[in-house]
Amino acid sequence: MAEVADPRSAAAGPARTAGPVGSTGAPPADAPPGAARRAVPRQSARTPAPGPHATPGPAPATSAARGVPRWVWSLPPVVVLALVFLYPLALVVRQSFTPENGGGAFDAYSAVFASTAFREALGTTVWLAVGATVGCLVLGFVLALVIAFVPFPGARAVSRFIDVFLSFPSFLITLALLFIYGTVGMANGIWTDVLGVADGPFHFLATPWGVLLAEITYFTPFVMRPLLAAFSQLDTAQLEVASSLGAGPARIVRRVILPEALPALAAGGSLVLVMCLNEFGIVLFTGAKDVTTLPMLVYGKAILESDYAAACVVAVVNIAMSVGLFGLYRVVSKRAGA
Repeated sequence: MAEVADPRSAAAGPARTAGPVGSTGAPPADAPPGAARRAVPRQSARTPAPGPHATPGPAPATSAARGVPRWVWSLPPVVVLALVFLYPLALVVRQSFTPENGGGAFDAYSAVFASTAFREALGTTVWLAVGATVGCLVLGFVLALVIAFVPFPGARAVSRFIDVFLSFPSFLITLALLFIYGTVGMANGIWTDVLGVADGPFHFLATPWGVLLAEITYFTPFVMRPLLAAFSQLDTAQLEVASSLGAGPARIVRRVILPEALPALAAGGSLVLVMCLNEFGIVLFTGAKDVTTLPMLVYGKAILESDYAAACVVAVVNIAMSVGLFGLYRVVSKRAGA
């Protein structure tokens, strides 16, 4: 019987002569079945060289751009800073050493340091700044705890209002306190209307305690803002674990929340302390005539007495205190890892 040709072999065409398995082409006739599947064609590992029409890469930086030193780019901001801030500060320092009526370089310093007004203003400035800072830390910590961990309707709106409050000028808060606790304010008005007396009992705004209250009211949000940011990063699982182990709210605050809030407290407290040392508007608008701080003394010496050398001396002392406190805060915060 005649053999029937396989149509698949016929379609494949005549067999081609090939080398050993692994080279390009078909395997030899005596190769075992499946050798064709195991054969892997070799590819050249060489990358073809670019042709004459290849697109060139990005051009290197020009020699002019590479030749400009980095310190040249820092000159514009340094010049602006020197003209806007350093030059006026240098004039103040120079004026403190060159009094207009003549004399030695340190005569103005000796006269100011020996005056009773300067010593009283320095003491008043320090205790008001320290008292306001302590009050802001305590009040700000408590309010931030309530906003962050005690759910109540409107907590998000209160947090947003704190951000807006930071943009208010200091004299605006003082005027608000005057409308409430001033001599003709709401509190005294209600008192006189109800009791039928001629005068109310609230007259503390013109005292150092009124200035202290105004500064605590105004600067507390500057402590709350970093505290709220720190509380938002606190892992609530720590609070849940501490509560499940039987810790009360006071112990959770003392052992879990307070250690996490210390860097934020240090940042907010140092900012409030520096700002209270230089506060002028609150003291002026409260009308506390018996309260004289260093900024108020500068105003009195320069504007009322026209003693510019003495005013510059007090200003230099105030600046030195502020810069010294800021430097101390930086050192402490680095050592504490804040």
